[in-house]
Amino acid sequence: MNFTEFNFNTQILSGIQTQGYRTATPIQIKAIPAILQGRDVVGLAQTGTGKTAAYALPLLQQLTEGPPGQLRALILSPTRDLADQICVAMNHFGRQTHLRCATIYGGKINYTRQYQLLTGGVDIIVACPGRLLDLLQGKKNNFLQQVKHLVLDEADHLFDHGFRDAIYHILKHLPPRRQNLLFSATMSADIRLLIDKVLHRPVRIQIGEPKPAVTITQTLFPVSETLKVNLLETILQNHSIHSAIIFTRTKHRAQCLAEHLRDLGYKATSFQGNLSQSRRKTALGKFRQGELKFLVATDVAARGIDIDHLSHVINFDMPNTAIEYTHRIGRTGRADKLGMAFSLITKNDRRKIQSIEHLQKKRLEECIIAEFDYHAKINPSMEPLNAYRRKPLSYPHSPSTSRKKIASPRHSTLRSKKKNS
Repeated sequence: MNFTEFNFNTQILSGIQTQGYRTATPIQIKAIPAILQGRDVVGLAQTGTGKTAAYALPLLQQLTEGPPGQLRALILSPTRDLADQICVAMNHFGRQTHLRCATIYGGKINYTRQYQLLTGGVDIIVACPGRLLDLLQGKKNNFLQQVKHLVLDEADHLFDHGFRDAIYHILKHLPPRRQNLLFSATMSADIRLLIDKVLHRPVRIQIGEPKPAVTITQTLFPVSETLKVNLLETILQNHSIHSAIIFTRTKHRAQCLAEHLRDLGYKATSFQGNLSQSRRKTALGKFRQGELKFLVATDVAARGIDIDHLSHVINFDMPNTAIEYTHRIGRTGRADKLGMAFSLITKNDRRKIQSIEHLQKKRLEECIIAEFDYHAKINPSMEPLNAYRRKPLSYPHSPSTSRKKIASPRHSTLRSKKKNS
């Protein structure tokens, strides 16, 4: 379905065309008409299906039909980076509308400056619940009293981050007559309760199950915890990787691994919560522009990041759940492009693999690199990484993993040569 069939006005169509959008995705085809009709909507779809445009475009269309310069749309986001990403999309799509969008979140940004944004004529606010609630408390002027549209984006992660109470407090400051839009990849008990309490006869849209796109090739690399770094070096040597997000389970491990990759000559940086927002923006910008090849990230920091043409996702550490695994690898293989997902797994990850296979209803292929020394001595420079262990978690059972022994394309060494990448 072409975007011209939605009867968007010329201002919105201009923004769509500028962004290179031509054909709507399934979630957009179903959500846009309902939102334009003013209906409440619950949209369930996995990562990379076009959820942002599904609500952004009809929201902008409705806002152009009212007086500008009033805060009429509130979008709640679980992370600062996702908030920035949503606001950028809003500004790009609405570049011909003269509507203003701004972000509200914590960090080193001044409270007074953010309050001035809220009361200074913006039309759309994308906010993290914690900082927005701080700004609401103690203020005599309720700057949310004109809000006509509420969006909860990545609602499952909003609750994962502990924003449940903040969300319900914010709802008390909103006018009762408004449009409510909720988008999520999963449906938890908290989300069901919120839908029952807040949304009015919503249109429910579900696009597929939370499974990775068929364009993603998934490969498991068994290894001991202490040889993960050695194996990662070999993988990076033996595969043509254009760009990759490498996931670790802690901020400390992300920082250590990024430093190690830089020592090897790779253009890499960590992307984790200890970085200031300005440094995170800079790192993300360089990664998008190709100045960095590897982004070593934690789940929380990378949540909601949308990178075009990401060739690989590498799980240096496995996530806790099969759903989180799906979120991680869903950052590659988007828009019908091919993507690769590599996972370094230890014996403690076997239950997690079973859970992932159970969700996907298929076995994942394992790769044993013939020339890699799986009995090598521990790399002493990686003790900060090896020092962090975690007990295995309990997962449901599924069919055992298939095992395929293959030789690497060329001879692998324990230590890759330095190179500019």
